[in-house]
Amino acid sequence: MLAQSTLDTTRLILRPLSLADAPSIQGVVSVREIADTMISIPHPYPDGEAEQYIRRQISDFEAGHSLSFVIERKPEKVFSGIIEIRDIEREHSQAELSFWLATEVWGKGYMSEALKLLLRFGFKDLDLNRLYAYHMVRNPGSGKVLQKNGFTQEGVLRQRVRKWGVFEDVKIWAILRRDWQGEAV
Repeated sequence: MLAQSTLDTTRLILRPLSLADAPSIQGVVSVREIADTMISIPHPYPDGEAEQYIRRQISDFEAGHSLSFVIERKPEKVFSGIIEIRDIEREHSQAELSFWLATEVWGKGYMSEALKLLLRFGFKDLDLNRLYAYHMVRNPGSGKVLQKNGFTQEGVLRQRVRKWGVFEDVKIWAILRRDWQGEAV
């Protein structure tokens, strides 16, 4: 069974997701700018969807398939986003990273700070060999965060997703344990 801890930096707390987070998630992802660049977040965000999402995440955690963390800013513990390690494949020792932040904290370095913690957790605590992430080509900010944190772009998946009726290209990035160990030294 997976263990889920609370992780922290000087500016952030990453803690387990709970049903009490539903109103915060509902409010933050209802902002069109977030849904616009996320592969699977609808807009408008339906009432009750946050609770369903949390229940799915908790179920996936209990099954050993994922871990979801709320990103909170210290010291006021303000909800600022979500970061996940999901689709954990034990056979191949890999998993997907997914993340998003509230628009008011974009460009402040919070996601890089959270990502550093999750990379350490994924490689050390979960003993993974590879972590990968996707983002739509028209969302270069996510690519910059991944690149800054040691990920290598592996390719472009042409018309991989349909967002609001339009097929969109998606970039895939990955980092291997050996790459991370070289970065973390």
